[in-house]
Amino acid sequence: MDTITHAPADLLEAERRQARIDMAAAHRIAVVHDFHEAIDNHFTLAVPGRPRRYYLNRYGLHWAEVTASNLIEIDYDGTVVDGEGPADRSAICIHTPIHEIAGVECVLHTHMPYVTAISQLEDMTIEMTGQSALQFNGRIAYDYDYNGFAHEHEEGERMAALMDGKPILMLANHGVVVTGKNVAQAYHRLYYLERACRTQMFTLWTGQRRRFVKEEVLEKMREQAGWKDPTMAMSGPEYHFAALKRVLDKTQPDYAD
Repeated sequence: MDTITHAPADLLEAERRQARIDMAAAHRIAVVHDFHEAIDNHFTLAVPGRPRRYYLNRYGLHWAEVTASNLIEIDYDGTVVDGEGPADRSAICIHTPIHEIAGVECVLHTHMPYVTAISQLEDMTIEMTGQSALQFNGRIAYDYDYNGFAHEHEEGERMAALMDGKPILMLANHGVVVTGKNVAQAYHRLYYLERACRTQMFTLWTGQRRRFVKEEVLEKMREQAGWKDPTMAMSGPEYHFAALKRVLDKTQPDYAD
């Protein structure tokens, strides 16, 4: 049975405040990076200390308008339990099952240009030809069955089952779902996945044969991916997201309001 996390109220409040700030930052940065589609697509993050609840961008707001305070809080039944404004039906039907079945904290769904272009190819495999792609080797699941708008929970459940422990799900003719243990990790993956797809599209446009990375090097990269530099205070994704927020603080500080 789910229970509320027993932690000091002020600590939980600080964690929730930071979670909201990070979520709002991710939306604003997605606009800067052209990962958004105006008022569509959805990012969610589990609410600290409140099982079966997550933060979601309010439907109808442009992502450039998202702030920490105007995010809404949703339960797994799709009810808005905190905040004002409607919740997108597709967001509920996709994100709730993925949070619940895959057990992830952060779920980012976008129709990013290059990822979505790759998803429209008959073979939408992310190729192991560029360094940005190598970190995703063996970590991407593929959904080849486009079923229209996700207006039923069964569609999200189908997606979650396809992920089978992998953090990324490519959606045929649609876009992508990227997950992580926090906003920093999920956004880092989102960013580099789009970069990988962009360079893949560039190489496809040349019409020439691609040079794939050797299997022994891919295995080496898998080992290197798990290495932690003892001199670093944070992980690479955390350093990356902190840098993105510092840039945002200079140009759009109202995201944290």
